[in-house]
Amino acid sequence: MNRDKPPQNAPGALPRNPLPPEPLPGYRRPFWNTQPDYVFEPYQSTLLRGPTQPLVRIPATPSELTGPAFSRTILGEHEDDLTQGHAGAPQGERLIVSGRVLDENGRPVRHALVEVWQANAAGRYLHARDQHDAPLDPHFTGEGRVFTDEHGRYRFTTIRPGAYPWRNHYNAWRPAHIHFSLFGAGLGTRLVTQMYFPGDALLPYDPIFNSTADEKARNRLVSQLDWENAISEIALAYRFDIVLRGRLQTPWEK
Repeated sequence: MNRDKPPQNAPGALPRNPLPPEPLPGYRRPFWNTQPDYVFEPYQSTLLRGPTQPLVRIPATPSELTGPAFSRTILGEHEDDLTQGHAGAPQGERLIVSGRVLDENGRPVRHALVEVWQANAAGRYLHARDQHDAPLDPHFTGEGRVFTDEHGRYRFTTIRPGAYPWRNHYNAWRPAHIHFSLFGAGLGTRLVTQMYFPGDALLPYDPIFNSTADEKARNRLVSQLDWENAISEIALAYRFDIVLRGRLQTPWEK
């Protein structure tokens, strides 16, 4: 949230290109430029929180790779429908967001926990640190969870989030987006990314979106209008498939 860009040689300033981590055994490095850098200067927050030294790899044990896992019993009512569970309906355009979670060979990833969080239609999060003067919506918390099914499919009902200012640079506004978090078989396998909307005029100006150098990889963060799953007179639908590894890997936040 820093408005001013730190000078290059300021005390505590961090190098732009820390060494990439060594890949875990059994996993290939991502394809060139298809994943965001740890430190991306136009995204100013990375200058302060990006690593300055090579990462220390801590080998995971079999028990950490295979469990513990989340149970479906953690899901409460309406967690796949962010428009329900309140005294009234939230403000904004209703959406259906769905897709599949796939591995590098196109096979479905079953029983993965998919979490989403987002701003409300006015562009404000229900969070103490969000001081944007846009109104809160008493009928929208912006959080949901669901497990993928046997075909790797997930589906949420929500509302379209609004853009909001974030002070990264002059007149900086984040494009409309939905945060995604995935947990695999073990709790140590979390991945985080963001979904954007097609045709958003703010995308060319957003350093988080543009921190992935490869254009094709970057555009995999943009959902597609999904006529098949739209509900007439109720909700438009968008499709967002998530690929964990390989040539079509979804860019992940670091």
